[in-house]
Amino acid sequence: MTASKIPAVAEELRGAGLRVTAARVALLETVRSGDHLGVEAIASGVRDRVGHISLQAVYEALHALTAAGLVRRIEPAGSAARFEGRVGDNHHHIVCRSCGVVADVDCATGDAPCLTASDDHGFAIDEAEVIYWGLCPECSTARSA
Repeated sequence: MTASKIPAVAEELRGAGLRVTAARVALLETVRSGDHLGVEAIASGVRDRVGHISLQAVYEALHALTAAGLVRRIEPAGSAARFEGRVGDNHHHIVCRSCGVVADVDCATGDAPCLTASDDHGFAIDEAEVIYWGLCPECSTARSA
């Protein structure tokens, strides 16, 4: 991570009411530079940046960063949790049924929740999560070959 990014990430953490640690800075940067990463990949990225960190510490930091709105957690059916740094907008995901790759899909209608429930049961709905399923181009090509 470049020296110029450290103060900005530290300010984001402070602004979210979180203590600034080297592990949290490295974790946030790892998630933001990755692509829908799982916990093991995040832990590996953090270890590359700061050395040893326990898996439990990664889980705790991810929980804090997710609760603070700095990281988004997604859990496609049948998959382990994945994390992304794209927060604060209204986007969805597409998942390959074969290899599990995940990609972002901008919402076609714009603002959240972007869908209207047929019955809101009195809830104040503020988000709708859509996951598209299919085959990525590589898996689609492999199947037709």
